[in-house]
Amino acid sequence: MRKQRWRRMTVWLHVVTSVGWMGQALALFTLLAISRATEDGEIRVAATSMAHEIDTLLLAPLANASAFTGFMLAAGTAWGFTRHWWVLAKFVITLVQLYAGIFLLSGALQDSVAAARTGEQAPVALVAGTALMASAIAFQAWLSIAKPWGKARSGGKLPTAPTWVFVAAVAAPLADITAGLLLGFPLPALSLIVLIVQLVRRRRQLRPTPAEVPAPAL
Repeated sequence: MRKQRWRRMTVWLHVVTSVGWMGQALALFTLLAISRATEDGEIRVAATSMAHEIDTLLLAPLANASAFTGFMLAAGTAWGFTRHWWVLAKFVITLVQLYAGIFLLSGALQDSVAAARTGEQAPVALVAGTALMASAIAFQAWLSIAKPWGKARSGGKLPTAPTWVFVAAVAAPLADITAGLLLGFPLPALSLIVLIVQLVRRRRQLRPTPAEVPAPAL
């Protein structure tokens, strides 16, 4: 019962942070669209600067927490990462979004703030990218509800992780978000450590014991 309660808490945190991620992506889209449409230089700078602040202080921590809790649910339950097509699709989309957010969006937003101060508009690709990010999260929500396409591969049922794994899945991102707000930039260090520990645990757990390894043919 205790394990089920903490697993549900992990699902709850995943849903809340995913909705927050999508909401902040829509906020970025709105602000960048305003920045691009306005003729007022002060509004352009203010809107672009606010988009950059939202990305750093809200969107990035929520994205990290959403991705982490999703990965932990896959690594700590029978779903796994590659056993069902809908889970695999969510996993791939999340990795693409994290890469785009960390290596493309954040830098582009910072450049756009500097460009806005010289009178330039936000790039169309940046506005479209934020809309695409929100759309991808909405599609992932549909995947979680519909669970389409069946199994990607067969195999025995994967074991569910112990209670402490789900406790850590809830506590780690909350601690990282708090630390990020205090430091002024996202730092998902504890979440990354917990995820690595669980992935190593799962790998060892699935490794066949000597008794299960077939004897060589004579």
